[in-house]
Amino acid sequence: MPELPEVETVKKTLQKLIVGKQIQDVTVHLPRIVRLPDDPREFRQQLIGAKITEVGRRGKFLKIVCPPLVLVSHLRMEGKYRLAHQGEPCEKHTHVIFHFTDGTELRYRDVRQFGTMHLFPYGEEEKHLPLKKLGPEPLSDQFQLTWFRESLSKRKTNIKALLLNQEYLVGLGNIYVDESLFKAGIHPERPANSLTEEETERLYHSIRQTLQEAIELGGSSVRSYVNGEGEMGMFQLKIQVYGRKNEPCPNCGTPIERLVVAGRGTHVCPRCQR
Repeated sequence: MPELPEVETVKKTLQKLIVGKQIQDVTVHLPRIVRLPDDPREFRQQLIGAKITEVGRRGKFLKIVCPPLVLVSHLRMEGKYRLAHQGEPCEKHTHVIFHFTDGTELRYRDVRQFGTMHLFPYGEEEKHLPLKKLGPEPLSDQFQLTWFRESLSKRKTNIKALLLNQEYLVGLGNIYVDESLFKAGIHPERPANSLTEEETERLYHSIRQTLQEAIELGGSSVRSYVNGEGEMGMFQLKIQVYGRKNEPCPNCGTPIERLVVAGRGTHVCPRCQR
């Protein structure tokens, strides 16, 4: 599933590709992708004539702003957006097409069919699910070290499960939690409230540094992720533990181990992350 760096990269490419375009029509081939409104025909009708003014992001969600509406889109496992010209052959598993007045189309393709789209009045989207309960953004001023210390001290759950919880902190998934914990030298099964002040500070900075570096490199193309222009991310070349079972730890040479933590495959160095 695309995590914060991947969604941020898609946001930036879509910002460049579709802002200023006006929607002439919408084709919905798979109605269940559209969660709100309930009727895809109403979804289409509301969007006809709307002009895209901005593309934003909240956690792992894209926000395509076309006043007086905003489209909240989650890519889930395999969702991808691509700008094409009318008349170009449509790839299999293309489920929603936004036709623009300039002859181009924004096509949403999703092999696994898990993606979602919600349409809200602009400014109301944060008051309703799926955005309503999301936690702070880890690269914003919402994520403060003092808050992080205080909140961890009250949590008994293991630190990996907590960081994966989007209601606690948004945008982190399996890749970036594993990488951040490794950089901070913290075992993923540690109870959150067992971290010392020094460990908490290390983890705070490693989360921000890992995400920022991943954004600069366009995200991680570990499976099928590409940005809105079909380009792969490059952060997978910098990954130190995720997916590297039995490979030597880049710090100490100890073979990386794979565990299951919080129901997710988890990679650790047993020496660096005691």
